[in-house]
Amino acid sequence: MEAWIDRLAAALDEDPLTDAEATRLLGSARDVAHRVERKITPLAAFLLGAATGRRMAAGASRSDALASALAAMEGLLPPEPPEGRTTSRG
Repeated sequence: MEAWIDRLAAALDEDPLTDAEATRLLGSARDVAHRVERKITPLAAFLLGAATGRRMAAGASRSDALASALAAMEGLLPPEPPEGRTTSRG
């Protein structure tokens, strides 16, 4: 997986993801899938990327831009379901 995502980053003329970025992004995808709805996870990822890019274009570092976008998303997540249950309908 890491080799493929690194090739995608190169094809898109982007720096590869750091381990911390990959971990945080995978966690956010999991949270959206399980706490909101699985089928909108790719849409949330697209919006996070767009927001991160916009913040970077305005002068923020990638790390700060991504952290800001993820914080906004995390603030909108519903509470975690009780252990062993998910709210995903997709």
